[in-house]
Amino acid sequence: MELKRFLVLLFVLMAGSFMCTAPVFSQEAKPDPLAKWAPAFDPKGAKFKCVVSNVSTPALVGTYAGFEIRDELWKRTNGQIYLDYKPLSILGGEVEVLNMVQMGAVQGISVSSVASTNLGPRFGVVNLPFLVDSFGKLDKFISNKALFDHFLMAADHQGMTALDITGYGNYGWATNNPVRTIDDAKKVKFRIAEAAVNQLAYKNWGFNPVSMPWTDVQVALKQGVIDGLDHTPAVCNLTKKFEVAKNFTQLNYAQGLFIWLFNKAWLESLPQDLREIFIKTVHDVCLENRKRTAPWEEEQITASKAAGVEFIKLSDADMLTLKDKSKGTYDTYAKEINQLYPGDKYKPANYLQEVMDLLK
Repeated sequence: MELKRFLVLLFVLMAGSFMCTAPVFSQEAKPDPLAKWAPAFDPKGAKFKCVVSNVSTPALVGTYAGFEIRDELWKRTNGQIYLDYKPLSILGGEVEVLNMVQMGAVQGISVSSVASTNLGPRFGVVNLPFLVDSFGKLDKFISNKALFDHFLMAADHQGMTALDITGYGNYGWATNNPVRTIDDAKKVKFRIAEAAVNQLAYKNWGFNPVSMPWTDVQVALKQGVIDGLDHTPAVCNLTKKFEVAKNFTQLNYAQGLFIWLFNKAWLESLPQDLREIFIKTVHDVCLENRKRTAPWEEEQITASKAAGVEFIKLSDADMLTLKDKSKGTYDTYAKEINQLYPGDKYKPANYLQEVMDLLK
């Protein structure tokens, strides 16, 4: 009996020891991925906390804006609002986090323009091929207050407030094998975003797209599930996609944008003075951040070329063919882009046409 009692006691002590030490090992195995971007202040005293998600790396200038907003907001509100920024897909993929923001479980998301159409089809106007297809055209679009504000209202009817945008460059194709012609492109399994506009564009172009979350792309590319992806050169370089896909066809058919979306009820729950500071801070930071996008993209292209990535352009004839085939995407998606909602203050008869007229 004494032996049995001793063995039971020994087992309890060993189990207790394991339970005490196991969490320590677990913590050591998983260092904080955001440690290098930790705030230089203690956020514990904040009256209001705003959790904001982004799927990409802060190495992207448009993604890094979240930390710039965090720090500037803390300064301007004297520590009353803490924006707890979660890039690197820490909170999950864009589609699932959009739902979390809509429900109020998360207060905001810096969502890619391609994924944003899941809640606001009007956002798709910037994804239409060869419409907002340069930094100059993007600036012109933003400068037209009526058209840009109407764009930002795209998800208002879903309980989401879009405040501004930042960028991550010009869209093209990163591929395992060089794509020099449309016929080359037809042989590629392109990963595209989970977005209706993009899916329709690729269908009209006659290509072979595979829609998947951004978080799955790296593995899919290495395993051969895809052999190309639709994205920007800077993103492909900084997220190591060029380690596998060492060719980039510069279509420059659309601007990569992050739309800074917030839960409308949460934003309106802030005291008026803090709400005004919050909105102005996001605007100010996004404006300054966008100024760095074009030179940053050129730096990334230069670095990619130096690392052996070949940059390619289609012939004028092939580009004209893609533009002609894009008309079907405009025709099909125009109704959703032009749809008006009760909260809209600007009520154009044909919003898409007005944007097209502005940028032609």
